[in-house]
Amino acid sequence: MRLLIHDLEEARFKELLPGTIDNIIIVSGDEEAHNCIGCFGCWIKTPGACVIRDKFGDMGEHLSKCNEVIIISKCFYGGFSPLVKTILDRSISYIHPYFEIRNREMHHRSRYMNQIDMKVWFYGENITKQEKQTAEKLVKANAINLNCCTHEVRFVEGISEFEHFDSLTTIYKEAEVGVSI
Repeated sequence: MRLLIHDLEEARFKELLPGTIDNIIIVSGDEEAHNCIGCFGCWIKTPGACVIRDKFGDMGEHLSKCNEVIIISKCFYGGFSPLVKTILDRSISYIHPYFEIRNREMHHRSRYMNQIDMKVWFYGENITKQEKQTAEKLVKANAINLNCCTHEVRFVEGISEFEHFDSLTTIYKEAEVGVSI
């Protein structure tokens, strides 16, 4: 199963990936994304699920069922767009509140045993070298926290450049069942 998180306008997303997409959960911002409130409810009250019951409340479960996460985000000063950042914050139920040392750094312990491949595409005009370096460090840290086995970061000026990436078009070729949230 794949999980695709994006901040694209719906019409543009359908242009980029037309038709039915199988074997993938698509998470987008067609509804208001409530911010994580830092209540730790996803760790204590409802382990593995956010206590805010909207369409982003089961992000931890979605991550637990996938083997690949694809993120498409506008680059904001070397970070994710506010929507993508909010969705990732709401995914914290995927990990335990307990810590362990990995790569001589402290990180949250994994709640689930699956390992994920993470692919991130940042888009935006005039992304600076510093922004790219910051984004690469951010994705690497996210990949470690989410127990990813691999991670990849790409930068494009415009959304039309996504059409040239084989990784996005292979979503269709290996697909079976599609869900959009």
